[in-house]
Amino acid sequence: MTKKIERFSNMLITRASEYAILSLILLSSAKEPMDSETLSKELAISKSFLAKILQSLAKAQILKSYKGVNGGFVLEADPKTINMLAVMSCVEGKAPMVFECAPSEKNCPSDKANICSIWPFLHKLQGKIDLFLADLTLADILED
Repeated sequence: MTKKIERFSNMLITRASEYAILSLILLSSAKEPMDSETLSKELAISKSFLAKILQSLAKAQILKSYKGVNGGFVLEADPKTINMLAVMSCVEGKAPMVFECAPSEKNCPSDKANICSIWPFLHKLQGKIDLFLADLTLADILED
């Protein structure tokens, strides 16, 4: 008797996370606040999508937002303290996951955890990725 193989939908770094990181890189070298229009032109991405991302980062106190004619966004924190797990979690609204799989076997949405032979591996992999992203800072990315 063979087990039915379940397919996992995987999540790569989404556009929101990518745009957030690219924005932080640009803002890290800015001498003055940059508005969402300027950033969207520099990155060649949708202004409305980027504005939502920037607002999320400001709400999480990763960026500081200034209103007015010379307004825009600046880094609120030191690049050494901005970790990628926090950035990605902020813009995604949840912690980034390699695979959309339950955090524990008993929470499996498909009720097939008892026949899932790959869940222990995915759980360990996710833990290592979470630690890596928590340790990886904007300063680390800027050094590369």
